Amino acid sequence: MIRMYIFRKHFIAMPRTLLSAILCLWLFQLSAQELQCNVSVSSSRIEGTYKEIFQTMRTDISEFMNTRKWTDNQFFFDERIVCTIFIQITDQIGSDEFKGTMQVQLNRPVFNASYQTPILNIKDNDFDVRYVEFQPLEFSETSNTNALTNILAYYAYIILGFDYDTFSPMGGSPYFQRAKDIVNKSQNSREKGWRAFEGNNNRFWLVDNLTNKAYSPFRDLMYRYHRLGLDMMSEKPDLGRGEIADALKNMQKVYRTRPDTYINRIFFDAKSDEIVNIFSKGSTDEKSRIMTILSECDPANSGKYEAIMQQKVF
Repeated sequence: MIRMYIFRKHFIAMPRTLLSAILCLWLFQLSAQELQCNVSVSSSRIEGTYKEIFQTMRTDISEFMNTRKWTDNQFFFDERIVCTIFIQITDQIGSDEFKGTMQVQLNRPVFNASYQTPILNIKDNDFDVRYVEFQPLEFSETSNTNALTNILAYYAYIILGFDYDTFSPMGGSPYFQRAKDIVNKSQNSREKGWRAFEGNNNRFWLVDNLTNKAYSPFRDLMYRYHRLGLDMMSEKPDLGRGEIADALKNMQKVYRTRPDTYINRIFFDAKSDEIVNIFSKGSTDEKSRIMTILSECDPANSGKYEAIMQQKVF
């Protein structure tokens, strides 16, 4: 209602036909779906002559992700959340069962910059689904029994949750809860990835970490790092970098609570290169403080972080 009022206030003096055309375009843009998901399906490891099924699978998955309305919010066309799904099919069992991996990537635009910051880069090794060519992909929030649409809907909500968390404190909570609902409803499924005992880095543990109050400092980190840090750096680089350094202390809190949390690994898988670029330009004192945090929380990338100290400050 407010946006419509502003629109009419600015354009009321226009000719009626032009106003109607602009209004139609505005409404079309406003009704855009939330996701702009780029989908790839690779079947290079599958022998056989009939490869068209994988192209149809790609098309169906793309339509499922991009045409479904996932939230109650209104998005302009250019506000859609850009993400990527890459599926590698490694085994075909019968005519309609496929196994492989699924990689999910999410970037977020940084305010007043052309830079896209990486938010997620997850590889799910438990992609085990049934797919029948030309059969519609259906998903129900109350009775989700299809393995393929369960996985797709789960990651749609994970993507939404992470994106919303970077724009407002705990903004992704409703979507993480929906992802958790899918996990709860999938406990009796025959496919792997939904249960705690099946591994430390699967769908169960990801959404468990994200909804566990013990790890809420991570959620606060995502907001401060992006909205108060990166979004400030084009105008006030030192202030933005200082906020990011302070926010990263939250990762220490999570790490000290439980060093092997899945979200710890996910964060640094996405952010390690970016952190090097950000703090290579910091002061000597700032570099020393951030290296203390990184060496404790992400020892696997300690060699990479050495570049922070090697960069001279002029």
